[in-house]
Amino acid sequence: MPCRALRLFLLLLVGPAWATAAESSLHLPAPQNVMVYSYNFRSSLRWSPVKVDRGPVLYTVHFKTGAFNQWDEMNCTRITQTECNFPQLLNERRWTIILRVRAELGQMVSDWAESDPFVAERNTTIGPPKVNNVIVNSDSLLVSVIPPFGSELGDFLQYHVSYWENSTSTTKKETKTSNTLFKIINLKELTLYCFKVQVEFVIQPDLQKLGLQSVPECYRTTVSVGLFLMWRYHNTIKYWSQPPFKIPSHFEEYLKDPSMPVLEALENCAEEDPCDSLSIVCNGERSQECDGSAEGKAHSHSNSGESGLT
Repeated sequence: MPCRALRLFLLLLVGPAWATAAESSLHLPAPQNVMVYSYNFRSSLRWSPVKVDRGPVLYTVHFKTGAFNQWDEMNCTRITQTECNFPQLLNERRWTIILRVRAELGQMVSDWAESDPFVAERNTTIGPPKVNNVIVNSDSLLVSVIPPFGSELGDFLQYHVSYWENSTSTTKKETKTSNTLFKIINLKELTLYCFKVQVEFVIQPDLQKLGLQSVPECYRTTVSVGLFLMWRYHNTIKYWSQPPFKIPSHFEEYLKDPSMPVLEALENCAEEDPCDSLSIVCNGERSQECDGSAEGKAHSHSNSGESGLT
């Protein structure tokens, strides 16, 4: 009889502990690090995998909104992935959304693990705009960009443009526009400039959300037409921009001195040999004398190839 009483006592003592162990063996660890990831209003729920030795773990995700406090199934029931994309129903930017996920393995399930409340227009990460095209001029860059996400009625975006001369100077200039086609002006010719663009999403007049900056892009400005022509024809321009031609003073004195002999006739050049070109410049007082001499004179070239003036 005492033995029976002892057995009964031990059974009453161990029973609850055994039942607790059996119950706990039917539960899995709950998923950890449950978070909503959102980029340009494309959102998903992610979590860390539950690791067990008895087989592959499946996951089920539910959601509810701030307006309706009732859990509903998503398109993620008994999935093997540790990520669940939001359905089209939950792409409302201003909804407050809460999600939960649990692990399942056969008859075993884990407790639900909930995410923090998520509002897309406040919590999404806005990426940089895409630079679509750049037209380079001598003093400006004409830039075309594409917004990082599709716009909805009432959306208002502004583009913050940061640009700088790619030299030893690191001074940056800023400009802001609401147009997807804009011009960076007052640039130097033949100079390398870089720029970055960042989107500002205006949620409310007193609430804005800045996006990520684009990767810097660099372009060298061209040369203006005027400067190009000056460079191309600089020799011609230099020639025509000289002061008017003036006879050197020592030649002018020679021509004005009546005691100087008249220019001697030049020898006739041989027909088979080319002749050198010679221009005769006369002073006004002796112009008739020059004319008479010039009529019977010619340019000559000796057989030895030497030319001369007498």
